[in-house]
Parts: sequence; C-alpha cells; structure tokens
Amino acid sequence: MNRDDLESALDRDGRPVARDALAQLQAGASFELLTEGRATGCAHRLWDCWSFRYETMLDAGVTPRPGLAEAVDRLKAAGRARVNLAAITGSQRRFPVFLAEDLTRCIACM
Repeated sequence: MNRDDLESALDRDGRPVARDALAQLQAGASFELLTEGRATGCAHRLWDCWSFRYETMLDAGVTPRPGLAEAVDRLKAAGRARVNLAAITGSQRRFPVFLAEDLTRCIACM
C-alpha cells in the first residue's frame, strides 16, 4: 500500500475522524500497513478486541479516543469480512485505520 492508496481510502470515508487522519497523512505523517498478529483478520475478531477495550474504558471512567465508539460499531457491522490494520502517526496523535481486504475502503478509523 502506498500513501496515495491510503489517502484515497480515507478520502472516500468522509467521517470527521477519517478526515483528521487524512489531514495528518497529507501533512507528512508516517504510515504503515501492519501485517503481524492481530493486525489482520476477520472484522468480528477485531470487533471483539476493540469492543472489550471500549467497554473497559467506559467502566473505568476513561474518555475513549475520538472515533472509537463508531469504529466498534462499524467493525461489528463488517461481520466476517477480512480487515487489514494500518497506522498513521502524526505530530499530534496516532490513528488506527481498519481497511477492507482489498485496501481500497476504510471500514473504520479512530
């Protein structure tokens, strides 16, 4: 995956957190497509992990990162679809990005 491909996937998404990630990427943020361990797999498996994290944060009174609640919902809706995880590391924050198997569509971003 190259920078243009990731920009295109985020640009098609249109949600505020995807726009923020896109802006950081266009400003020169680094990015990588993660391929080890839990970085790829069925959306439901990733939903299981991230929904647990989300619920734990709520139970502990921690404010979840922007986009987490929506990302959990979107991962659940993706069901058994294969998902790839990318990370954008900008000057202000890091954005996990969940991409469709063909890497052309952003399923969720936080």
